[in-house]
Amino acid sequence: MKFIKTTIPEVVIIEPEIYGDKRGYFMVSYSQKEFEENILKTKFIQDNESMSSHGVLRGLHYQAPPYAQAKLVRVVLGKVLDVAVDIRKGSPTFSQHVAVELSEENKRQLFIPRGFAHGFVVLSKKAIFQYKIDNIYAPEYERGIAFNDKGLGIDWKIKPEDIILSEKDKKNPVLKDAEIF
Repeated sequence: MKFIKTTIPEVVIIEPEIYGDKRGYFMVSYSQKEFEENILKTKFIQDNESMSSHGVLRGLHYQAPPYAQAKLVRVVLGKVLDVAVDIRKGSPTFSQHVAVELSEENKRQLFIPRGFAHGFVVLSKKAIFQYKIDNIYAPEYERGIAFNDKGLGIDWKIKPEDIILSEKDKKNPVLKDAEIF
């Protein structure tokens, strides 16, 4: 596996080694040992999966302490633009973001540490999105930031009129009005 630092060093792209032949391919999608040697020691406690159609934008989501979550995300079918926004007060990269295309073709994963809001938009006809989390889901600590906050400057690579949001995500505040770390 290759571990690639992004413009925000704590957000890391993971590229697996893929062994393919006429039968298909094999890859290691997760190794606790390699993860801890290259990123940090953590214990993922749950795996989640969602399926979404083209234009669905989920995010920008996070959980407030003490239920903040780190995530390791990947796409097994389709293609998404995955975004992590630094919401740690006092961080030198506060309000900056990393955007990475994750797809069934590139098999990349993205590690998003605690203290970041996370979201993705589906660029393909549909996508199956999987992620590991290191803390329990606590709905009363769930928070969000508006995906279209102009102060964040995120290019979602899709026309605004094609974006499909949940009713909850339509109500997310901009970063300056959000409860942050």
